Amino acid sequence: MKLTNYIPFIGMAFMLLLVQLIAVALSEPFEVNEFKAFSNPEDTGNVIIWIAIILVFTAFIFVVIKMNKKWVIQAFILFTVASTLYYVFFAVFSAFLTAGLNFILTIILSIALTVVLYKYPEWYVIDIIGVLIGAGAASIFGISLAIIPTLVLLVLLAVYDYIAVYRTKHMVALAEGVMDLRLPILLVIPKRWNYSFLTEKFDKEEREAFFMGLGDAVMPTILVISANMFVKAGYYTVPVIGAVNIPAIGAMLGTLVGFSVLMGFVMKGKPQAGLPFLNGGVILGYVAGSIIAGSQII
Repeated sequence: MKLTNYIPFIGMAFMLLLVQLIAVALSEPFEVNEFKAFSNPEDTGNVIIWIAIILVFTAFIFVVIKMNKKWVIQAFILFTVASTLYYVFFAVFSAFLTAGLNFILTIILSIALTVVLYKYPEWYVIDIIGVLIGAGAASIFGISLAIIPTLVLLVLLAVYDYIAVYRTKHMVALAEGVMDLRLPILLVIPKRWNYSFLTEKFDKEEREAFFMGLGDAVMPTILVISANMFVKAGYYTVPVIGAVNIPAIGAMLGTLVGFSVLMGFVMKGKPQAGLPFLNGGVILGYVAGSIIAGSQII
């Protein structure tokens, strides 16, 4: 394979790392503003709630697709995008703007970006918004789940993803059913610079871009944030990003290792379950980082 053929994979790895770095930067302002999904981070029961929501939402999407009412999915996801962007911008601006001005500017930006996404869902628009909302969601859940609930969640989701892709195969059908909505539920890396996602025909055998579900970037990042939030270990200050501890850095590196292994299988041309590789990599990286830092793993 030519060296240029690896560029899309490098681009995907860069976006994965970007989601994690932005999520780390957002974690402190989210914590200050108390933007949490769960009130008790130590409660493993939160994981059961989340898994139940995922299953119900998956069933909901299948029903809507079968009823040929995809606009319902589009409306729901656009609302979710606007809501997540609101949290991201409000948390960032809260550091230097008054509450009133922050609210107004946040509303304007969140709605404007959502309208741009709706009107012009080109691949770079989807990627920019996808990275922002992916980092925002991962940071919110990362500060809301301590280490043990996070590890349980990642293991369960890896098992679920394996079953959904390789056994029941409903995840593949689900992805194919909503890709034409052109929403930031995935990250898009084109194989050529003049590629347009607006004209992408999803019935082609050989697609002109690589796609990764946004959840594949969000889920491992939750452990990165949880490790950085709940583990007391050696910290390194990164300009703009903030302080990152050794277990969190290990988790980031582990994610990239898992991603590299995943891409090795993707190059064979078949859909792959991302979470077994990514979640496995981030967990092993976190464990390695904890050992190096001399901190407690769980």
